Amino acid sequence: MQARRIARELALLSLSQLSASPDKLAEKQLQDVVLGAVRTLTQEVHETLETAAAELKRSSDRLLSSQTRADVADSARAMLEDALDLTQTAINRLGGAVELPEFIYLANQQEVRSYTLDILTQVSAEKPQIDRTLSLALVDWQLNRLPRIDADILRIAVAEMMFLGIPDKVAINEAVELAKTYGSDSAPRFINGVLGTLADQTEQLRSELMLVPVPE
Repeated sequence: MQARRIARELALLSLSQLSASPDKLAEKQLQDVVLGAVRTLTQEVHETLETAAAELKRSSDRLLSSQTRADVADSARAMLEDALDLTQTAINRLGGAVELPEFIYLANQQEVRSYTLDILTQVSAEKPQIDRTLSLALVDWQLNRLPRIDADILRIAVAEMMFLGIPDKVAINEAVELAKTYGSDSAPRFINGVLGTLADQTEQLRSELMLVPVPE
């Protein structure tokens, strides 16, 4: 696994667990980042499986009470499909958890440690600007309505594109790979579309952002 790819995954999984202050982030020990990653994976898998179980129960109850009505059976089938999708998402995230020992070993590399903190610091320090950029690129979506993990994947990609000197194509491809591992089935295509739109409009968006003050 490439050092920067490991760093992106560690940053993504620990982003919601760490302090929002860039000064405090710079002081964080590597084990705090890894601990944040473990906590995030555990929480995400638990919540996803709970939701899947609830959907399975709802579909089962509906089928038992339907007496073979076609419309109710179709509704129950849709719930079952949703539950299966959620279970697959949880399995994907468990796959990430299996790789954590390798993360812990490889995270001792200076490049991994340094780039993880670079991402976390930039996302934290530039979050208002990053979120404004994404809001301009999103079509018929609101950033605060997205699943947290999807929003954080987008934020990391924008931070790389705008502040860390990563070529747009590389940042987009890496974001899609993160979405395949940690997002829903529709997340890779959605994230690719949003970031592709952003890349197409990069110069225009950056010009607008230079002219419009970011709200405090």
